[in-house]
Amino acid sequence: MKNIIHIAIDGREANSKSRVGSNVYAFEILLGLYRLLEKRDDIKVTVLTASKINSDLPLATENWSYKTFGPKKFWTQWALPIHLFQYQTEYDVFFTPGHYAPRISAIPYVSSVMDTAYLEFPNQFKKSDTLKLTKWTKYSVKNAKKVIAISKYTKNEIIKNYHKPQEDIVIAYPAINTTKLRIKAKEVNDFFKKQKITEPYILFVGTLQPRKNLVKLIEAFEIFSRMKAGRELKRKNQLTKNRSKVKLVLAGKIGWLADDIFKKINSSPLKTKIITTGFVTESEKQILYKYASASCLVGTHEGFGIPPLESLNFGTPAIVSNTTSLPEVVESAGFLVDPNSAQDIANKIWEVYSMPTREKGLFRKKARQQVKKFNWNNSAKIILNVLIDVYQKISN
Repeated sequence: MKNIIHIAIDGREANSKSRVGSNVYAFEILLGLYRLLEKRDDIKVTVLTASKINSDLPLATENWSYKTFGPKKFWTQWALPIHLFQYQTEYDVFFTPGHYAPRISAIPYVSSVMDTAYLEFPNQFKKSDTLKLTKWTKYSVKNAKKVIAISKYTKNEIIKNYHKPQEDIVIAYPAINTTKLRIKAKEVNDFFKKQKITEPYILFVGTLQPRKNLVKLIEAFEIFSRMKAGRELKRKNQLTKNRSKVKLVLAGKIGWLADDIFKKINSSPLKTKIITTGFVTESEKQILYKYASASCLVGTHEGFGIPPLESLNFGTPAIVSNTTSLPEVVESAGFLVDPNSAQDIANKIWEVYSMPTREKGLFRKKARQQVKKFNWNNSAKIILNVLIDVYQKISN
């Protein structure tokens, strides 16, 4: 065995300026690997990018360096394979935290899969993205020595759709930053005033796009606002009075094919109670979670689902779809619904909204325990072990 293992990593996802989803995963795994390797001199890492390195990426050291090269256009399929070919005697294994590996790679590699929604719901993506995700992911998975999946559900989907042996797929869960920022009351008030948010409110956090099932969530919100169930009569004082004031806050940037979502908002009789914030900063997101009555992620397909975990971290009930990876994410700490039934979603919103104090306490205990199950350092350790294992097998 060589004295030093040299790992090359595709750093483009991590090097994004406004990180969401796969960008966050790549960034946190990179940080986790950096922490694991700080005191090791038997492993060297070179992070490959197409643009200037962001200042929040780990500092370069003797065993951790960056290489920036172009052209940016077709970087994965043109610039990257050429680079890997040129340095094939220097790099031992290549890792990409995203779906796309080079079609031709001179270096054995490990790739990742976040989810496979593009296969089940191709009409919820732009045609160009669907084509790229379908074709590029297929050969990336096929030629990878190992594949990193972000959930048991995603692993099973890879086996089903790409026929990859299960022993070649390793789960490395995403996690969240559990640090709660110290936010002054004035900051909270200023943000709520700017966005015209008042309590109580139901919260969605994520990109506004079709597979988040927001049209159905808005329908459920409308049903919830009209509910006259007998159970309401039992607590019809302040709780019933406040229900008519509940708002729906959709926090996140506008994604592709979002026209139907905004048509639904504009035609809704509750459009004045539906607030879209656009992209929110970390501090603004934490404000929203902290004061929400509940969060909702009732999408049709989720490879994992970071928002429910973030919600649980703040002791805010998370209502999620009973499909794909979401039951795996929240387990007994979450509230499951049929994403195809607006009535079921509305019923669960009411159940959570009217939860007695004692039940809220029990929920928060479960929530804290659930969040602890996911840890970036543990996931980075899993990936590092996979990379070392791939190197050892090809070098023997």
